[in-house]
Amino acid sequence: METPGFLEKLYGGIFDEKLFASCHAPLVSEKAKGILESYLSVLKKYNPVELEKMGELPQELWDNLKSSGMFALTIPETYGGSGLSLWDYLWIIEGITAYDMGLAIIPLAHHSIGLKGIVLFGTEEQKRKYLTPAASGDMIFAYVLTEPNTGSDAQHIDTFAEKSPDGKYYILNGTKTYITNGGYAGGMTVFAQLDKDKPGFMGAFIVETGWEGVAIGKDMHKMGLTLSSTTMVKFSNVKVPVENMLGKPGDGFKIAMTILNYGRLGLAAASTGLMNQSADEMIERANKRIQFNVPISSFELIQEKIVKARVYAFLSKAVTAFTSGMIEDDSMIRAALETSHAKLFSTTNAWNVLYEALQVHGGSGYLKTLPYEKRLRDFRVTTVFEGTSEIHTIYPPLFLLRSMTKGKKYPGSSLIRLFKSAFQLVKGPSIKDKPNDPLFKQAMKMALKRIRKVRFMLVAGLFVYGKKITEREFFLRRVTSQSVDAFLLLSAVSFIMKSETSGSNAQDWRAYLEYYMALMKSYGKRQSRIRPDKMEKIHAKVFSMINRGKKAQTDEQ
Repeated sequence: METPGFLEKLYGGIFDEKLFASCHAPLVSEKAKGILESYLSVLKKYNPVELEKMGELPQELWDNLKSSGMFALTIPETYGGSGLSLWDYLWIIEGITAYDMGLAIIPLAHHSIGLKGIVLFGTEEQKRKYLTPAASGDMIFAYVLTEPNTGSDAQHIDTFAEKSPDGKYYILNGTKTYITNGGYAGGMTVFAQLDKDKPGFMGAFIVETGWEGVAIGKDMHKMGLTLSSTTMVKFSNVKVPVENMLGKPGDGFKIAMTILNYGRLGLAAASTGLMNQSADEMIERANKRIQFNVPISSFELIQEKIVKARVYAFLSKAVTAFTSGMIEDDSMIRAALETSHAKLFSTTNAWNVLYEALQVHGGSGYLKTLPYEKRLRDFRVTTVFEGTSEIHTIYPPLFLLRSMTKGKKYPGSSLIRLFKSAFQLVKGPSIKDKPNDPLFKQAMKMALKRIRKVRFMLVAGLFVYGKKITEREFFLRRVTSQSVDAFLLLSAVSFIMKSETSGSNAQDWRAYLEYYMALMKSYGKRQSRIRPDKMEKIHAKVFSMINRGKKAQTDEQ
């Protein structure tokens, strides 16, 4: 049974001390360290640029990846896996993506989303049958949800599964696209509708690519991640044994969304690794590059790029540690808000940091002999993976609105109820054990102030916009911005507290938290506006003008 996550409870007026304390300390197992070391030693003989030119993995590299344990990471030891904790796994992702994301995406997609459904929801028989070959790398897995006409609106996919007359199979038909690991996969977690009259009543199925009726398309040519196999997959009357369904009929959508929580955390960890790697390289370059008789590290604009890279990497790590700790304690917890915030913040800022790393390296950064342009190309898709940045910019307030208005009517017939809600929502949640540390006190005060703002903005938005609130995306973006900031502050405090308790030196992290708090104050009050500002009002006018001009041009042609 699903339970509310930390943020969901917080917006309901409850500060869950237990969930707040579930954050991971920055400690990893010796087993995880050994696996990463083995992986990096394997790659020493392979230059990422040369591998990209080849466009495929040599068989020797495939064999070495298998022997290094990269396909066994998250699989329990019972089934031949390494049995790593989620935190160990995310730490490894940081390391392998910092080296080269083009190669790292293969095991990342295999673990984070491809086979995660089997680990979480599979029967003992399903686990023994599929996790053992998955751990050895003999059966790579893919996650199969997206369709040519359906991306983030997953409840309305067209792929359909109908039970056979004898009740032994589900007959699967449909087309999927943009499937990572598509050409490498021996197994897939596939999602399909089960009732044409009930969109979202879905099933999740384990499908083997060698079955009759499964057709894997050719690899799609992409901007980056060229080592990754991305394909279409067509299912034509595929007989899926009923015992290959994960969960029960109707669980498919819930399973799909639960799996995506892990995918989003994986992308956040990848972002952390690349931001820290970029910061290291920017510092080295800035200290060596002499201009106007001084190293460019003495220039404030260069310093700013390096500082933000470190600060954002720390915050990305903090939200990943916080969320992964919560999920590891309860795999069925509703962590959609937390993973959405982690994915949005981490991938957006990592993209900016990668751009700045190229900038600090000047003309040399533009050369293909250095890794910066390849990193930009490889990383760009993370703002599309597991829900686009635009979806994650509006999703959190929509989630909260559904929770707030469940069983209620919009303004007009239940104003008294909404007035009561508004009164309750401006009150902040109480915290029993407040930290004595002045920095933590200030950070938590700022965070809870933003929580109250979000709660108030949502109620005020309902009054002002009514049912059209879901269309006011500029407003929803402001709400999300407030919520992300609050979550970053709370995660950072929890992470530093846990780190100091475990004996880690968190002095640098304290400075990073202080820096981000100062950055937040510089935003001003614009992010808490309810009504559109002047720019947003003129936006509609300008867009309408541009759109009319384009239509007129098309008509003339």
